[in-house]
Amino acid sequence: MTEANQKIMAQPLDVLITGGTGYVGQRLIAELLACGHRVRALARRSSTSRVPEGASVAVGDALDAESVTAAMKPGNTIVHLVGTPHPSPAKAKEFQQVDLPSIRATVAAAQRVRIHHLIYVSVAQPAPVMRAYLEVRAAGEAMIREAQLTATILRPWYILGPGHQWPLALLPIYKITELLPSTRESARRLGLVTLKQMVQALVAAVENPPGAGVIRIVDVPGIRRASDL
Repeated sequence: MTEANQKIMAQPLDVLITGGTGYVGQRLIAELLACGHRVRALARRSSTSRVPEGASVAVGDALDAESVTAAMKPGNTIVHLVGTPHPSPAKAKEFQQVDLPSIRATVAAAQRVRIHHLIYVSVAQPAPVMRAYLEVRAAGEAMIREAQLTATILRPWYILGPGHQWPLALLPIYKITELLPSTRESARRLGLVTLKQMVQALVAAVENPPGAGVIRIVDVPGIRRASDL
């Protein structure tokens, strides 16, 4: 065990995760538990069996502010991962029905409970496609700013992992666009990150919060440099 891990084990944090039964959430919970943190997952009763072993469960509805408030405790770190799986332009209605009300509920609850730190997974922006998805995630960021919460907002574009591999075919194009001065910035902002990098960045955000009242933005290059948080 490294010196850093020994320090974490001695000073565990209380972390509540919304969306903890999903693609990123399950792996994040396992990693946080391995680091010695106390993890609680908000989940519907029908999904509690998908919460990784070792985490406690708060049964509730991530779209309902009262339910989220009941799951939170003062001083908690909140990681908001609720979202429509495999987002695409065809899922604009789901973004409005799931993604938007869930972050609205989390922000409202966080204001009431006096949490320590909110971590929100947004999306890289600006971007030339997925306008409906970008609009909803930008609205979530605006809610966090208006609430004046201490927060970290991570902005990945696409997370490579099991069942999420098709963008690998685009890597040669990414290499070319990163070499051209006219497209370098957008290519880096809209770059790909691996599931491992995303989880590491989330753990780093949990363990290294910004100053009180500060909203920190972590883009794709920052996610890849998770140790810099």
